[in-house]
Amino acid sequence: MTDKTYTIKTMTRADLDIAVEWAAQEGWNPGLQDAGCYYNADPNGFLMGMLGDEPIASISVVKYGESFGFLGFYIVKADYRGQGYGIQIWNAGMDYLAGRNVGLDGVVAQQENYRKSGFKLAYGNMRYEGIGGGTMPDDPSIVVLSTLPVEKVTAYDAAFFPEDRANFIESWISQPGTHALGILKAGELAGYGVIRPCRTGYKIGPLFADDADKAEALFGALKSKVGANDAIFLDVPAVNPDAVALAERHDMAMSFETARMYTGEIPEISVDRTYGVTSFEIG
Repeated sequence: MTDKTYTIKTMTRADLDIAVEWAAQEGWNPGLQDAGCYYNADPNGFLMGMLGDEPIASISVVKYGESFGFLGFYIVKADYRGQGYGIQIWNAGMDYLAGRNVGLDGVVAQQENYRKSGFKLAYGNMRYEGIGGGTMPDDPSIVVLSTLPVEKVTAYDAAFFPEDRANFIESWISQPGTHALGILKAGELAGYGVIRPCRTGYKIGPLFADDADKAEALFGALKSKVGANDAIFLDVPAVNPDAVALAERHDMAMSFETARMYTGEIPEISVDRTYGVTSFEIG
């Protein structure tokens, strides 16, 4: 008789590839190199629910620093939904993040369920879809990010995230197939952005900049790195009108929406300088 006991384990790196594939099937359009970067953020922060030998559920619960965690990849295979497997892996994940302020980007339809679990709405994020192409701006202040000390990049990034994530950012900006650009003011970093290949097209994220003009210049430079027929995606905070205007100015159409929620206080991060969210999966 086959053992059908439900157990929850910490994912291996290979297990995370399975969860990414499930995410692709859900229409989340993961990046081609996302799994390796995510795993670097916290190798213990990915759980898989097993029914006997079959993986049927996943969740990511990545720890950052001493006080913050981010929840994502909350998926139960379609044939096993509504049977209690999801809440068990959810509880295991939340236990792993006990004592921390936990963030997530949840689909709007699940917002009430997350509220019942102690999450409070901070703001909405909107995914915009458009096309790439264009010419690289003739702007000497735009530089390839790898020409700068990585410490400058992680120091700039710190204003946009509640806790230290330097090891993740180092992986993120150097992943294969990616273009990572910065923009300088008086020799100091005043914004940076990344465009990475995904199952469909390319995602720009993060896109951080000190003002709308720098965001515009970086956006144009990033999208010039891909073809005029390539789909591009940009996830923007709905509460940043300049970010919304940037997407709409480039004839991008909203295709998806999430609710950014936290269990604790809303972190004091620079949402007003966020023109593109890094990742709905791990923040």
